[in-house]
Amino acid sequence: MTDSTFNVITVCGSLRKGSYNAALARALPALAPPGLSLKPAPAWDKIPIYNADDQNSTGFAADVAAWADAIRSADGVIIVSPEYNWSIPGGLKNAIDWVSRLKEVPFKDKPIALQSCSGGLLGGARMQYHLRMALTTLDAFLFGKPEVLVNFSAKKFDEKTLALTDQPTIDLVKDQLAGFEKFIRRLSGKK
Repeated sequence: MTDSTFNVITVCGSLRKGSYNAALARALPALAPPGLSLKPAPAWDKIPIYNADDQNSTGFAADVAAWADAIRSADGVIIVSPEYNWSIPGGLKNAIDWVSRLKEVPFKDKPIALQSCSGGLLGGARMQYHLRMALTTLDAFLFGKPEVLVNFSAKKFDEKTLALTDQPTIDLVKDQLAGFEKFIRRLSGKK
């Protein structure tokens, strides 16, 4: 029996309406164990391209502050993202770059789990590798296994509703979320 529920935000690295990654992120609350309460992070799509001159002249945009505040106040973060050109989507990386410039970096000591969907064989593995590097430099605590790398995603989601239908993938996601809860619990010291 646990005495706490952890508030976790989900960040989607895709802006596309028909994104399998967005569909996976939407499926997570129903697959989460009772000890995790999941909700979407504020949108990052209006955050301007990072430029130190802009930061120095006008400070941090309200969207940057809102994104950072949501990360700070969450007990953990799940990033669900596609792979673009073997790496992190530029918009997501830009949002991370902005918040990395804050005096109190919101990713510092934050438990993070990664998930990705891809139409190909590797399921977004290269993006996850690069994202792990970027978040490690910000002193985030990255959850290891099980990894969620959804390959051949078109076969694993309903064509019309984009509901996740592949049972082995559903089971893997549930396993990761259960492990992530234990990871957050261990790091927080809460029973």
